[in-house]
Amino acid sequence: MLKPNGRDGDTIRVLHIIIGLNIGGAELMLKRLIGSHEGNNNYIHSVISLTTLGKVGVLLQEMGVEVRALGMRSALDIPRVIWQLVRLISAARVDIVQTWMYHADLLGGLAARLGGNCKVIWGVRCSAIPQSGPSMTKTVVTLCSWMSHLLPDAIVCCAESARVAHAKKGYDQSKMIVIANGYMMGHFNRNPVRRQKIRVDFGFSDDDVVVGIVGRFDPLKDYKNFVCAATLVASNINYVKFLMIGRGINAENNQLKAWLYESGLAHKFVLADERSDIPDCLSAMDIFCLSSSKEGFPNVVCEAMAMSVPCVATDAGDAAEIVADTGIVIETSDSIALAGALQSMINIGVAERSRLGRLARLRIEKNYAIEITSSRFEVLYKQLLYGSPSAPSDFFGGINE
Repeated sequence: MLKPNGRDGDTIRVLHIIIGLNIGGAELMLKRLIGSHEGNNNYIHSVISLTTLGKVGVLLQEMGVEVRALGMRSALDIPRVIWQLVRLISAARVDIVQTWMYHADLLGGLAARLGGNCKVIWGVRCSAIPQSGPSMTKTVVTLCSWMSHLLPDAIVCCAESARVAHAKKGYDQSKMIVIANGYMMGHFNRNPVRRQKIRVDFGFSDDDVVVGIVGRFDPLKDYKNFVCAATLVASNINYVKFLMIGRGINAENNQLKAWLYESGLAHKFVLADERSDIPDCLSAMDIFCLSSSKEGFPNVVCEAMAMSVPCVATDAGDAAEIVADTGIVIETSDSIALAGALQSMINIGVAERSRLGRLARLRIEKNYAIEITSSRFEVLYKQLLYGSPSAPSDFFGGINE
C-alpha cells in the first residue's frame, strides 16, 4: 500500500504535539491513547512537548515512546520552536500530526504545513473559552478560529459542548467531530480492603456517608458552590462527611479555609490535596459530586462512575450526557439545588446507591472504554490517509451519535 507521503507499508506514524506533559486531562488521555496501541505494529506514536518533559513524558518514555521536549518558555521562543518542529516533522516523515490544545494546535499546525506532506488533526479539549480581558490564550484561540479553515484536516473535540462553543467562536464546523475520552477499565476495580484502608486513613467510620469531590482548586470548579451545598446538607444530616481532593485543596489554601470557617462545620471536611491514588480514593466515597460552573469533558465523573460511585453533578460541559440516568444532574451555580440533590442521593439508601453505581460502571464500559475511543481515532486516521471525503463530518457517520 502506498501512503500519501510516498512511503510503502501499512504502519501509520502519528506525531503528537502538546503544550506540556505534566499531569492533566489531555496529557493522560494522550497517554491512554498511545497505550491502547501498545504491541500493535500498525501504529507508531511519538510525542513532542513544546515546553518540558513532565511526569507524563517520563511515563511515556518508560513505555518505549519517543518523547522530545523543546523547552519553550515564552512567546519569544515561538520562532525557534516552529523551526524545530518543521525540521523534526520533515525528518520523521510522519503520516499524521495530531495536536493537543490551543498553543499546540496553532504552532503544530503551522509547522506541519511547512514541514511535510502529512494530515493534521487538531484537538479541542475545553468548553470554557476565554471571553474577557487580554491574555495570550485568548489571542491564540482567536488565531486558531481563523486558521481552522486552513491548517487542520480534522478538529477532534473531546465533548459536544466543546464543539458547540468553538463553532460559535468561528472554528470550521465542517471539520469538527466529537471523540469522547476513553478509560482503561482495568484501572478502576473496586477493592473492599483498599476502600476500608482509605476511609480509616481519612478518619471516616463505617456509618459515615462520604461525599467526595476531586479537582484542582480553580474558579471553574466552583468549590464555593460545593462548600455551601455541603454545609446545608451537613446541617440536616449528622452522619455525612466530605472528602475534597485536588491540587491546592489543603490547609494552606486561605480562601478555602475561610469558606469552611464561615460554614461552622469545618470538622466535616477532609482536605486531601493532590494524590496519585485517585481510584482508591473514589472507592472510599459513597457519592461523588461535580460542582463545576464550566467543564469540557469531566474526566473525574467518568472515573467515579467507573468505580461504581453514583454521581451528583452540575450540568457543566458534557456531564449530563455522561451521567444520564445513573445519577442526578442539576443546574450550575445553584447551591440549594446541589444540596437538595446530594440529600436525595443520601436518603435513597445504600442498596439504591449501589444499584446506580453498577449502572454507572456499565455506562462507562459501554460508551467510554479506551478501546472505543481508540477505534474511533483509528477510523479517523485511516479515512484521512486513504479515504477521500470532503470533510470529517461526512465520513464519520454515527460516531458522534
